[in-house]
Amino acid sequence: MTKPERHDNIGLTLLNQNLVNICDEMAVSMMRTAYSPIFSEGLDFSTLILDEHGNLVATAGLNPAMLGASLYAATWIIQEVGAENFEEGDIWIYNDPYRGGSHMPEHMMILPIYIDGEIVAYVGNIAHMAEIGGMAAGSFSATATDIYQEGLRLPPVKLFERGEPVKDIWRIVLTNHRTPANSWGDLHAMLGSLYIGERRLRQLIEERGVPNIRKSFTQLQDFAEQHIRDEIQALPDGVYCAEDRFDDDGIGNTPYYIRLTMIIDGDRVVFDFTGSDPQAAGAINAPYVVTLSGSLNGLLYFLGRRLPVNAGISRAVRVVTQSGTICNVRHPGACVGGQTEYQPKLIEMIVSGILSKLGPDRATAGTGNTSLNFLFGGIDPKTHEYFAHYHFEGHGWGGRKTLDGNSAQIMLHANCRNTPVEIFETRYPWLHHDYSLSQGTAGAGEHRGGLGVSRDIEVLGDVITVSVLADRGERRPEGILGGAPGSLTEVLVKRAGSDEFQDFRVAEGSKSLTKFVNVRLKKGDVVRLVSPSGGGYGDPLDREPALVLSDVIDRFITKEQALEEYGVVITPDTTVDLAATATARSKRK
Repeated sequence: MTKPERHDNIGLTLLNQNLVNICDEMAVSMMRTAYSPIFSEGLDFSTLILDEHGNLVATAGLNPAMLGASLYAATWIIQEVGAENFEEGDIWIYNDPYRGGSHMPEHMMILPIYIDGEIVAYVGNIAHMAEIGGMAAGSFSATATDIYQEGLRLPPVKLFERGEPVKDIWRIVLTNHRTPANSWGDLHAMLGSLYIGERRLRQLIEERGVPNIRKSFTQLQDFAEQHIRDEIQALPDGVYCAEDRFDDDGIGNTPYYIRLTMIIDGDRVVFDFTGSDPQAAGAINAPYVVTLSGSLNGLLYFLGRRLPVNAGISRAVRVVTQSGTICNVRHPGACVGGQTEYQPKLIEMIVSGILSKLGPDRATAGTGNTSLNFLFGGIDPKTHEYFAHYHFEGHGWGGRKTLDGNSAQIMLHANCRNTPVEIFETRYPWLHHDYSLSQGTAGAGEHRGGLGVSRDIEVLGDVITVSVLADRGERRPEGILGGAPGSLTEVLVKRAGSDEFQDFRVAEGSKSLTKFVNVRLKKGDVVRLVSPSGGGYGDPLDREPALVLSDVIDRFITKEQALEEYGVVITPDTTVDLAATATARSKRK
């Protein structure tokens, strides 16, 4: 007979780490067995342990962007299907953004763990499939106007029934994907991680006993709830507002605004998005769980030091949205861009627009804040098989009180890593001419913004079809406290035989600088992707001259920029002329 455990904080911490370790092992399995770089290199997935009701207990934490779906997707499946309709060996899959999912490329699988005929827990994962059909290769269409153009939408269905594959479902899925072999491999990578999680969690349950595990799962969630309530309680009560906008939705030229009222009341927070714009015709809309995810991630960025991430954290938070708005898309609105472009805007609104004012030491300037989603597909001239890939770029983060902004950093919601050049070129018919930090673009400040990146790639195949979904093409990341703004997103093309780069609005007649779909590029064409740099923090004339000199030596800025933006005079032998610098700065001040 298993002895009852003492559930003190130390014991809960050790249990939480044990559960996270299981999720980590599941994640490593997915990474090492996947077919697509978006899994093996990008790590665009989350692995989960859930209690008997589907509530999140632990996650590997690789992809905070999926937090909202991690909290709601499994509970939705269980409520819709009914736990009584699960059987041992069943594995369920779905990707519906109107049923608690985030966007359609992200598929959730869950597997129930039975002990003595009862469900004690579930293991699950959520992963971004590289290709699920739809109107554009890579299934990330910036100009989709309804959900049916975005790919194959699955309600909760059994992928395995009592341990055996449901072949008809497999046939439907693989027939609708442009790259069925890769989809088969990636789905099996997901399956393998579930089996590892099941085996490890069963071992833990056998060691501790079912009653102790159930009690511990409840107490872990209670602990996380109390922890976040204590952190919120330390903030001043009040009503705070912020807003941000998209340049456009890829269909028209109208900007779309997100408006937030954040109410701190004792130990709870309300995020109220009432007043945000009606849902767009294009794909920039967000399902409710993405708005929840962005709200929680913004709060956790500010508060979540050593906080277990589980369902308990959502109990202190209420998210209010209106159906049919950009913050809560109504069927059949397109919404593939909500996860990657909308969610980080929420995080920046919360962290930089509101919470940093309550804790000025944590304030940051504006970030590049776009994933610069770059999708492409075609026939590989070597294998004569169809390929498709989803790539995203890092950008510059904003400067802060004590440090410059990070350069070439991925999104605020930590949505994955980009594809290494070596993988890019060995898997797909592209050739890199340049991949570098975007020199001279960071917002000047006492602490400058981080630099974005610039990438020039040439088409080696006969034809590659490309699509882009990004933002920040028209409005620069803002500087704060006297800092200068950062730079803009640029997506350009140079046709074979030409010496001139043009944006796609000029070259192809797209309605948006940063959102277009299914442009056919031919051998010798070169694409240039330039991600935005971050804004500066503080007056540039207060920046240490030695730091300015270092930036010149590193070729982040030129000598001319050192004088023009920072009032620092760099001599021909690359040293600082302190006297001339003092004079130049005195005149400017």
